[in-house]
Order: sequence, then structure tokens, then C-alpha cells
Amino acid sequence: MNERTREAAPAKSTALAERPSDPSAAPSPANRGAPTMRRAAFRSSAEEGRALLQRAPVVHVATTADDGRPILRAVHGVVDGDVLAFHGAPAGEKLDGLGRQAVIAAHEIVAEIPSWFVDPDRACPATTYYVSAQVRGVLEEITAPDVKARVLQALMAKYQPEGRHVPIRSDDPLYAKAVRGLLVAGVRLDEVVCKAKLGQNGRLEERRRVVTQLWRRGGPGDARAVDALVRRFPELTPPLFERGGLRLACMLAASELDEIAPLLDEAYWLAGVPREAVLAAFLASPAVVTARDARTGALVALARATSDGKVAWIYDVVVRDDHRRAGAGTAVMELLLDHPAVRAARHVRLTTRDADGFYRRLGFLELSEAPRHAWRSIEMIRSSPGLAIER
Repeated sequence: MNERTREAAPAKSTALAERPSDPSAAPSPANRGAPTMRRAAFRSSAEEGRALLQRAPVVHVATTADDGRPILRAVHGVVDGDVLAFHGAPAGEKLDGLGRQAVIAAHEIVAEIPSWFVDPDRACPATTYYVSAQVRGVLEEITAPDVKARVLQALMAKYQPEGRHVPIRSDDPLYAKAVRGLLVAGVRLDEVVCKAKLGQNGRLEERRRVVTQLWRRGGPGDARAVDALVRRFPELTPPLFERGGLRLACMLAASELDEIAPLLDEAYWLAGVPREAVLAAFLASPAVVTARDARTGALVALARATSDGKVAWIYDVVVRDDHRRAGAGTAVMELLLDHPAVRAARHVRLTTRDADGFYRRLGFLELSEAPRHAWRSIEMIRSSPGLAIER
């Protein structure tokens, strides 16, 4: 990197660090003329684009060097106020891009859609559903020590959310030298473009068929894709997800944890289990089904399952008191048993204290009544010391 560019960077960096966030401000001259989206149907909000750039495991930075050479790098990025920032060593090609136009981009694949979902013969309908985001602006170095430390701490919070480190501060002797020595750079989020290519240009009946086929195919990520499509486009909801005044969902969003917690607090089998452990189990389960009142949107029932593909276990089937014996339990159980993570299992197991009649109607038997292997087997369990075994 030449000295002219290096000397100019601090002036830009001060502005980058101190400029207040103003989402309503007009784009800077550097960002005017950003490419417009060819199909307006795919255009999404800047807020969704910012969220994608923030949660993406890596973002890609594209810029140029003094001699015009293109530079493309994958980096860990984090949103800090109105800046998308990253860090790196104070040497190498990333330095060559400081003070120059840059594009930072990220994308998420929602689902691969084969042609036969839509047409039995033609290959043309094959496509990919995805969401992408990019921000275009000048790549500027951040030099203010407190802002650099804040960005580095935000990166730690993103990639090491469990903490277990001393928080990064520029005046802490533990970090002062590292903060001074690292390069921290970013681009303002003045011009964020987000594209959600999710079949919006197709006919409604074709789009509904794609959702149904994703559920039937049941490959890795297909249930998540169904959930994402139905949440964004309610008109694509399959009939299986609408039952007797209920609206079902096949995934649980992290934002819903606070809502499910009160229902789970009433479950007798979870007495003494820390709420954090229960909620973590829901987030880790490959199959979670919820039911909401279609009129009010209130959560009324939920259930989850784990599976290794051979044996599935059902846990935490909970129905709100005022919706029991009204079909909510049956609805979540039938959808859970048809969930891609459960349906292929040779055996589906659960334990219950007093709801055996309900589960018998769904085809379950007591273990002693089920067909057994010709050889003798002993069911065994290992529990943590001090824990009682439910019988």
C-alpha cells in the first residue's frame, strides 16, 4: 500500500467512527448510482439485508488495489451501529483497498428446487431459493481505539457467544497492544440492497406445489425452508398446517422462546429442570411443532422430537388448558409424526404418566405389547448422580 493512501485513511476513519447513525439520510455521493434490482418482486428491505449481513458466518469483501487489481476476501463481519466492520492483520491486500470503493456481500441458501417439483419433463424450472445482501461504499479504516475495541468485542459476542473471556477494552492492559496493532475497517450501511429470490415470479399454484414437495422430500433443511416460505408468504401454507382453527408451524424461531416458556413451566415432568436447559433442548431438536390460534395468534400447543433416523423420541407435548380435548394435541402430534426428521424412523418412542389413551389413538402401544425381537433384550438407562428415574 502506498503512503498516500495510508496517510489519508485516518481522516476517513475519524468520520467513520464518529458519524451518528441516521437511517433516513440520503446515500453518500460514493453510493449514488448503486445498481437497481432487475425484478422488483425479489426486492426486500434494507433491514432484512442488515440482519443477514450481521448473522452471516462470513461476508465477502470485493475492492481494488491501486493498480486496478481486483481484491476479494472472506472475512468475519459484524454490524456496529451504521457500519459493517471487520478486522485483520495490518498488512496484506486488504490494506490496498482502504479509501476505495468496495462491496461487501453475504447470502443464505433457502432451498435447492429441482425441476420436477414444477414440471415432469422440462429442466428449465430448476432453481435455487436464496436471500442475499450487499452494501456498497468506501472501505475505511477505523482508528479510534475505543471504537476498534467495541468492534472487536462485538465480533467476540457473535462468534463466541458463551463469553468466558475478559471483555475487550482499549484501555485494558490485557488488550491495549492488540487493539492498537490490529486493522479494523468497514463500510457504512448507507446503501444496503437485499434480494429474496423465493419463487415470487411463479404462479401461485406452482409455488404451493414447491412447498408441498419440499415437505414430502424432507431432505436436510427442507423443513426449515418450508417454515421460512410459509412465514413470509402465508398464502403458501399447506392444508396440513391448518387444522380446525389452528395454524401449525414446523420450526421454532429463537424469538419464540419467551413465549413457549410459560407453557413448559406447567409440565410436571420438567419440574426441577432449569428453564435454560429446557429451551436449549428445543433449539437443538431437529423437529419442533407449534400450534397457534388462527384468530388470535396465541400459542396453544407444542411438541418436539429427536431422531437418529432409526429411532425417534418424542418429548414435551404440551397443550394449553383451554385447548385440551379440542384437537390441538392431535394436530401437533400428527404433524410431528409426519415431520421429515421423524417420519422415516422405524420406531417412535415416548413416555407418559397418564395420557396413554390419547397416544393409543395415534397408534402407540405400551412397550410390553409391541412385537419384540427373537433374542432377549434388556432396556437400560444411565442418569446423572442424584437424579430420579421416571417410571
